[in-house]
Amino acid sequence: MIVTRLDEAQLLDRADDLADLLVDTVADGASVGFLAPLDRAAAMAWWKERATGVGAGRLAVWVACRAGRTVGTVGLAFADKPNSAHRAELVKLMVHREARGHGLGRKLLTTAEEAAVGAGVTLLHLDTETDSPAERLYDAAGWTRAGVIPDYAASPAGVLRPTTIYYKLV
Repeated sequence: MIVTRLDEAQLLDRADDLADLLVDTVADGASVGFLAPLDRAAAMAWWKERATGVGAGRLAVWVACRAGRTVGTVGLAFADKPNSAHRAELVKLMVHREARGHGLGRKLLTTAEEAAVGAGVTLLHLDTETDSPAERLYDAAGWTRAGVIPDYAASPAGVLRPTTIYYKLV
């Protein structure tokens, strides 16, 4: 499976697929900032809003496609202040339920980490729902747990859940 970085126009062209991926991820219970059920139109609008950040270089988005369909994505949100230009946040690592279990999450994570190094980033950080399957991926990839914040975000079902903050020096 090939992982490709999208430019602004490509992100807009793939907004349909990315919306489907986001809806699937939320429906499966992943805490990625949305409540279930997530309306497809709202998911598409959210992705289209990201295009400006991609065009401005504040956000990098990669997709993994199989048979012409987007089945995974990951992003890097670059810091916007001079004193934090050395860091970026890993955002929205998602793999469609039908594509899980084949190492795609790890491939997307590695792609983002390598791109961060290429962009001069030396520190990555992220947050994820505590005790979620994503924690196994980050632990296995050498990320360090910085701590847990109780009741940080609502799950897709609307239940407040703790969030684990991770970082990685790259």
